[in-house]
Amino acid sequence: MVNYLYVCEVFNIINRKAINSYAMDYPDAAKALREWYHVLRLSSHTNWNELKAEFPSASLVGDDRVVFNVLGTKYRLVVRVVFAFRVVQVKWFGTHADYDRVDVNLIQPKNKNT
Repeated sequence: MVNYLYVCEVFNIINRKAINSYAMDYPDAAKALREWYHVLRLSSHTNWNELKAEFPSASLVGDDRVVFNVLGTKYRLVVRVVFAFRVVQVKWFGTHADYDRVDVNLIQPKNKNT
């Protein structure tokens, strides 16, 4: 029997293909990215404070966007989290140096053609 309450509580992370693509582009970060995906997908956070408690180095940067440090501060992962709908949209992943050159408020999800 399926526990529908449990199924409804998981986060829908859009898009797993982007995480896998980033893992292939940055092999040293692959394990950390996949771990982040699985931990967050099964988490039960209902607000920013709960998320921050599990990911202390995460930063809220506006428009529901959260920046996660990956492998210490070597890489940054930018996502948009909508707690009410339990949705996480992957926006961007790159090195700390690349992150310093982008405007996180303007980043769009990775295009499948890029």
